[in-house]
Amino acid sequence: MKKRQWTSEQKLQIVMQGARGRPVSEICNEYLIGQSQYYLWRDQFLQNAGKVFEMPRATQQQTRLERENEKLKAMVGELTMELKKSDW
Repeated sequence: MKKRQWTSEQKLQIVMQGARGRPVSEICNEYLIGQSQYYLWRDQFLQNAGKVFEMPRATQQQTRLERENEKLKAMVGELTMELKKSDW
């Protein structure tokens, strides 16, 4: 028998049905999964739910670099204006 593959989106939709109050037995019967599988997905979801509110490290670094880039552009602009003034 071929093992089914569930996408993260499908797992989320299944777990959210239970979170909204639908009986787990009904959910499992509909999707032909065991209750232990449902509770495993639910526990994984709950363990990682806080990460939704975290800014990924790469994004933090990117934000810092973008701010630094803007400052450097402003400095280059100011220096260019000073050079043009001194040429007059």
